[in-house]
Amino acid sequence: MWKVWLLFDPRRTLVALFTFLFVLALLIHFILLSTDRFNWLEGPSTATSAVEMQLDTALT
Repeated sequence: MWKVWLLFDPRRTLVALFTFLFVLALLIHFILLSTDRFNWLEGPSTATSAVEMQLDTALT
């Protein structure tokens, strides 16, 4: 395994790895924020809430 580190500079490799993981984490979080179900900042949209309210009143 130590021969692998002779081929690659450990500092550059670790910086590249952490940069990739950070960008991947940001991408996943922004994808989740764009969905209605997993948007923890704004909550569900009002259109969904209005539909649910109509269904609740129709069932009672």
